[in-house]
Amino acid sequence: MANPVQELIAKRAAQELQEGEVINLGIGIPTLVSKYVEDKKVFFHTENGMLGVEDVIEENMDPNLVNAGKQPVGEGIGSSFFNSADSFAMIRGGHIDVAILGVLQVDRKAQIANWAVPGKNIIGVGGAMDLLEGAKKVIVTTTHTSKDGKSKLLKECTYPITSNRSVDIIITELAVFRYLDGKLHLTELMPGVTIEEVEKNTEAEFINSLRLGGKPL
Repeated sequence: MANPVQELIAKRAAQELQEGEVINLGIGIPTLVSKYVEDKKVFFHTENGMLGVEDVIEENMDPNLVNAGKQPVGEGIGSSFFNSADSFAMIRGGHIDVAILGVLQVDRKAQIANWAVPGKNIIGVGGAMDLLEGAKKVIVTTTHTSKDGKSKLLKECTYPITSNRSVDIIITELAVFRYLDGKLHLTELMPGVTIEEVEKNTEAEFINSLRLGGKPL
């Protein structure tokens, strides 16, 4: 069953994508973004070795055709396959236009933690470090708070950070932030959300760059 909060975040993230871009989708909310691209011609990449990833309906699933998160995927017209070394060469060589990543935490410098929780066994780093260093633009999609209600947008990450690179855009169910000139800027409120809600649920310092009505400057 679709999670409306996750779907809202994914739909907003899809609005950031441009015609012709090569896009890598991380595990979790990012995998939903492809549903909302509509008529834009973009190319989805998965680091286990495929360009031209598409959604697939259940009756057409091939158990041998999966993305990096082991989810079944489809083959778009003109899709191509290659080994993992070539796939990471694409990432490290700067050939990925946009990486959309999920996170555990993000700090006031827009640095993220998304691969380790001290004392817990989780999936691990995957391609996140490479994507942060190699992708031209990085978008984070995440719920604004954790399951226990604590802000994920922190002054400092308490989990190990994934890279020193700052992400470009952070999209939650409450707001959109952009990292500009070394500062987090609140540029958009999600429908029905107030600035007071964002302030209450955000530990990290940010600059309010909203116009009247919640539109970005």
